[in-house]
Amino acid sequence: MDESFVALTFVDGALVLLDQRILPTTVAYVHCHTYEEVEFAIRDMVVRGAPAIGAAAAYGVYLALTQSSDEQTFFKALDFLANARPTAVNLAWAIERMRGVYEQHKKLAKEAQLAALLTEADEIRNEDIRTNKEMSQIGSRVVPQGATILTHCNTGALATAGWGTALGVIKQAHYEGKQIFVYADETRPRLQGARLTAWELVEAKIPSKLIADSTAATLIRDGKIDLVILGGDRVAANGDVANKLGTFALSVICKAYGVPFYSVVPVSTIDFSIPDGSHIPIEERDKSEVTHIGQTQVAPSEIDVYNPAFDVTPHQNITGIITERGIIYPPFGENIERLRNGETL
Repeated sequence: MDESFVALTFVDGALVLLDQRILPTTVAYVHCHTYEEVEFAIRDMVVRGAPAIGAAAAYGVYLALTQSSDEQTFFKALDFLANARPTAVNLAWAIERMRGVYEQHKKLAKEAQLAALLTEADEIRNEDIRTNKEMSQIGSRVVPQGATILTHCNTGALATAGWGTALGVIKQAHYEGKQIFVYADETRPRLQGARLTAWELVEAKIPSKLIADSTAATLIRDGKIDLVILGGDRVAANGDVANKLGTFALSVICKAYGVPFYSVVPVSTIDFSIPDGSHIPIEERDKSEVTHIGQTQVAPSEIDVYNPAFDVTPHQNITGIITERGIIYPPFGENIERLRNGETL
């Protein structure tokens, strides 16, 4: 049940990332020795997925302290890292957690500060792997025997510190012998489903098919999908979920045809500070992601492009939100508040 690859690790003073821009045809690693290189890796999507971004940023904070001669320079580096991508809350969450550890040790020698930050970054990474496996155990309970599952974007070990969120649930159900079958959306425009999820499904030997995004509605209408399981990059206090573009459309179709729709996220992805999804900043990316597929141009260069990376699914369209502390069901606001207060659902 362990992965045959390592997507994120820290070795000999460098953050080592499996380069997700060139999968599945090439397996290569990027070594980040500075916080600027970590920021670029996050912004250019060498590493992506909310939990993985958080873990990478934690090591970026450690590298920032190794490069900083004073506190002001260090804090400027943290702000620089925090602005790499705006939507995934785990980025800011991890940086603030690391900042808190620095504040606790700031009066000590720099060597002690660095040791504390590296220990915390390692813990964020290891904690994410544990959390993913806990979510997988919990989430597998909603997967019926012989279920056909639809998933969108990539939520496996590539999107986390290891194992995965939604794809972790899918893998758990497969390893439990539930005889599942998976349809994976290609996920335009960057094709994370085609390039990454399909690769992970093949690696895990899970029966599956890759489909164009526009195929999903027909499968749902025709009763060929038992449930949809996907991830989330930020969850508001009322249960609205920001996730990869196309998630909202899937939720509308699922609601119309009575198909269960689940988001799988660690509690760290819940932003308790915002009341609803309208407060979630939506990242817009370069037009070339739409006008080109890889290096091949598929649209006229003169055309304007609207390219949001995410959309927001209202909580009314969601069956449940699977976390490491239980499944959040309606009323979402009330049950998310229980999590905020430290309860387990």
